[in-house]
Amino acid sequence: METLLTFSIFIALYLLTKHLLNKIRNLPPSPFPSLPIIGHLLYFLKKPIHKTLAEISKRKGPVVLFQFGSRRVLVVSSPSAAEECFTKNDIVFANRPHMLIGKHLGYNYTSITWAPYGDHWRNLRRIASLEILSSTRLQMLSGLRFDEVRSLIRRLFRNQNQSVDLKTEFFELTMNVMMRMIAGKRYYGENVADLEEAKRFKEIRAETFKLGSATNIGDYLPWFKSKELEKGFLECQRKRDEFMQGLVDQHRSRIGKEKTKTLIEVLLALQETDPEYYTDGTIKSLMLVLLLAGTDTTINAMEWAVSLLLNHPEELKKAQREIDNSVGHSRLIEESDLAQLPYLGNIINETLRLYPPVPLLVPHESSEECTVQGFRIPRGTTLLVNCWAIQNDPKVWVDPREFKPERFGGEGEGGKGTRDGFGFVPFGSGRRGCPGEGLALRMVGLGLGAMIQCFDWNRIGEEMVDMREGIGFTMPKTHPLVATFKPRPIMLNFLSQI
Repeated sequence: METLLTFSIFIALYLLTKHLLNKIRNLPPSPFPSLPIIGHLLYFLKKPIHKTLAEISKRKGPVVLFQFGSRRVLVVSSPSAAEECFTKNDIVFANRPHMLIGKHLGYNYTSITWAPYGDHWRNLRRIASLEILSSTRLQMLSGLRFDEVRSLIRRLFRNQNQSVDLKTEFFELTMNVMMRMIAGKRYYGENVADLEEAKRFKEIRAETFKLGSATNIGDYLPWFKSKELEKGFLECQRKRDEFMQGLVDQHRSRIGKEKTKTLIEVLLALQETDPEYYTDGTIKSLMLVLLLAGTDTTINAMEWAVSLLLNHPEELKKAQREIDNSVGHSRLIEESDLAQLPYLGNIINETLRLYPPVPLLVPHESSEECTVQGFRIPRGTTLLVNCWAIQNDPKVWVDPREFKPERFGGEGEGGKGTRDGFGFVPFGSGRRGCPGEGLALRMVGLGLGAMIQCFDWNRIGEEMVDMREGIGFTMPKTHPLVATFKPRPIMLNFLSQI
């Protein structure tokens, strides 16, 4: 009994001392209590984590400091705090924390996603921005994206008046687009040239996302490292690297022979002029990041958008009328049309506001001590910007959980009505903001626009589409979207010839 009492007193003194020390050192508020060794790690295990952290921020304020095991984590949940992190402290927070996924799937922290801020990262960012994801390069490859969307529409038309699993359709569309951009290959659906290579790719991709979505407690409690998980990462990366090296070698022999260059060929051509800078390792790393970061986020965004439209048929009809008036009925929507379709753009923005692709953004880490909202932030603190909390905050947006595309139309209805400021940051901001934003918006706009233009969509039965969020880094739906559809009478003539 005495031992238990002594232990209880010790714990109480420990927690009180820690709480007072935080105040004396001018650290941000922190949930009480923070337990020995694990700190606030129990909060981290409550899913979905972005909602758990948002609830805590409502009580503690927009800047909260957590102790997840051995890792100090700052969570910011207001536009002003996010702005301070991404402007005044942009360079300070330009680093990435060392995590197991970055070590093994990020080429030992040398990929563009996980590399620390410095010359190497700046070089990778320059390559990505100028050679891979620039407007000029995206325009050059727009034809293949259009071709894949047209193939999707053709396939749906053949299977009209049936229910369809849209998660699967968006998955195959996005993966084929990305692999054709990268390597000129289709691995899903029809016209797959190399079935064995496609099978290997699918296995590697599934393994990558399974490992990437696993919560690794060892990132927060180093003494609890999972040898099995680490072994899985090592083996997966060996397969990924071997597969990508095979693609690089195939394309090395094709340089100059093909009219339309794949992204691998673009980088290999640059390798000839600067082999030390454009190494095979750099090429493989960039292509794998493009595949990992540019697929699930796009797939989920399209699935959420259609789900919202099925629950709001008037908005769906409004989008169809806009496309009819601007594009007509004798051709398929193209990327060049998107600038003349503001309401479609509003739908996409409102979807990204309600269901941001990465609700906590990719984590940052402070390289030196700084201040945020007047609080002292120690060096080596991991930063999580709760994008979901900011974009669903009633202080920032009127009726934040309501689907109101017009709030982005500039009329000031239902919210800020603008992308200015830091109340809307689905792609992050600052130096490490997502370089693939342009590609993502083109892909979602073209795919979503074509499906709205060509078909009438309906829910399965009378019940509203289930909008619950699943578990995952990129916020998938709990249940894949299944819907019914039929060709729009006004598009029948065109669809019969497509």
